[in-house]
Amino acid sequence: MMNKFHQLLVLLLIPVLAQAQQQTDLLIVGGGASGTMAGIQAARMGVKTLIVEETPWLGGMLTSAGVAAIDGNHRMPSGLWGEFRQKIYGYYGGPDKVSTGWVSNTLFEPSTGNALLRQMAAGEPNLQIRFNTAFAAIRKNSGGWTVTVREGKKSRDITARLVIDATELGDVMAAAGAKYSIGMDDRAVTGEALAPPAANDIIQDLTYVVVLKDYGKGADKTIPRPAGYDPAPFRQCCDIADPASFDSPKSNCNMMMQYGRLPNGKYMINWPKHGNDYYLNIIEKTPAERAEALKAAKLHTLRFVYYLQTELGFKHLGIAGDEFPTADKLPMIPYHRESRRVKGKALFTANHVSKPYDQAQPLYRTGVAVGDYTIDHHHDKNPDAPKIDFVKMRVPSYNIPLGSLIPEGVSGLIVAEKSIGVTNIVNGATRLQPVVMGIGQAAGALAAVALRNGTEPEATDVRAVQQALLDSKAYIMPFIDVPAGSPHFAAIQRTGAAGVLRGSGVPYQWANQTWFYPDREVSGYELVEGLRPYFPALRTHWGATGDPLTVAALLEIFSKAGVSVSMEEISGNWRGLALPGAPAPGTVLNRGSAAVLTDHFLRPFHFKINLNGEIQQ
Repeated sequence: MMNKFHQLLVLLLIPVLAQAQQQTDLLIVGGGASGTMAGIQAARMGVKTLIVEETPWLGGMLTSAGVAAIDGNHRMPSGLWGEFRQKIYGYYGGPDKVSTGWVSNTLFEPSTGNALLRQMAAGEPNLQIRFNTAFAAIRKNSGGWTVTVREGKKSRDITARLVIDATELGDVMAAAGAKYSIGMDDRAVTGEALAPPAANDIIQDLTYVVVLKDYGKGADKTIPRPAGYDPAPFRQCCDIADPASFDSPKSNCNMMMQYGRLPNGKYMINWPKHGNDYYLNIIEKTPAERAEALKAAKLHTLRFVYYLQTELGFKHLGIAGDEFPTADKLPMIPYHRESRRVKGKALFTANHVSKPYDQAQPLYRTGVAVGDYTIDHHHDKNPDAPKIDFVKMRVPSYNIPLGSLIPEGVSGLIVAEKSIGVTNIVNGATRLQPVVMGIGQAAGALAAVALRNGTEPEATDVRAVQQALLDSKAYIMPFIDVPAGSPHFAAIQRTGAAGVLRGSGVPYQWANQTWFYPDREVSGYELVEGLRPYFPALRTHWGATGDPLTVAALLEIFSKAGVSVSMEEISGNWRGLALPGAPAPGTVLNRGSAAVLTDHFLRPFHFKINLNGEIQQ
């Protein structure tokens, strides 16, 4: 029997024990660009979710690192990225108010980005966030994972059924035992023409961003001369020549400063050419070693600021005192362009990006996030980096395969942020902010479907994850001409992801494109070729004409595929499918209408596929 003293002692210990250990279904380590989106997506799908974030802000590179200028996906406002952008528009007063710098169509103050992300997260009752909480360790338990975190000097254990690594450098997956790569890949391994002939550990330059503020004419906000200041490294910083253009100006200091101009008279200083990029590879260092090494990157940025103020005359631009809650008013973290890259169930290479339909593994069928920014690497500050002309790597827009988020050999773990299974070359495109947000949303959807169905991530139905994303107006195919607001968006995305009707890729400047061309005529032959992998009856003893596809010809194709559909069924569903006009046997169909009808009656998207994109008959 327990006496009254022992009963009282237990009652007093209960809150202490509860504080020392916490349980959740999904734990996301890192509240950066991907972690925040993963948390919101999973919470909206009914999952009890906890984010632990080492800084007091959400957003990571978007906010805490100060890179508050969105690169890419302007015409593909996919899912939560589109929702976040709409909140930015609402706050500042519309798209024109945030198109303030020429590097981006959407620029904002980092502190505002944090506030808007916190607002989005606060609307989700299934989502909890613990700030100022750093990852320390991870270990397997019988029900999933136990993760140790530190809040100041206190440690806490959190148990979770699934964990998403959304850290900036892939720290959780490394501690969990996942295999990974750092640096450039061997050309013979990846098959990429631009990869070096031998692997190395060279990563992209990082940047310690600074936000300057215009304090008005006559103001002198010149900072104290930084230690070791030498103007020589910055002499050519006004070079604004665009390597992707034939007619851009060569030098313009005022235009260089407009590169990252933010609303409300602020300037994001994240300048690559003879600016504040800095080479450091701190990935495998301890947190204390990283903090010490990053002092050099901070100092380099301060030297560049001093150069801008004293040599170029921008002394009225001083370090903004109303952005970051830090003693030095610099961002809380640097902008890491590259981290560990997991050995995943799928490896996404430059060949998959440039020619998605020509690869042995049709990974495009498993797409869960999209990007249109060209492959762009920063290696100017490392003289040992191989010289690679990334401008020549002209690629279309792309989608990221689900298998690149799932580690090989470690169950119960999903990888997000910049640590997914891509090559070093491809990381130059997938590292961009809206892509990373999309990766996070996909990770949240994958976790939610896995938890709902009681499966490990690697055994989770690919199509179920993709459908969850489509339900959230997220793109799984990078078709810029069928927006999420179209009544045919989901059907065309599904038909494209099945490979029944394919997109046309166009490498275009800094925002590459893939077009579906929904209004173009389609031939019977084109449709049959796309359906053959799904319907064995179409593979032999039957062909199709190259004539424009009519409703009658479509019904014949359906019949040969083994699905009987009548003209009456077509007519009865026509209006409900939001198709134009009225159908007749001789009505010529365009690609959009053919996609919608095929999706509705044949449902090729609903054939199961594996993580390699192979159809499971």
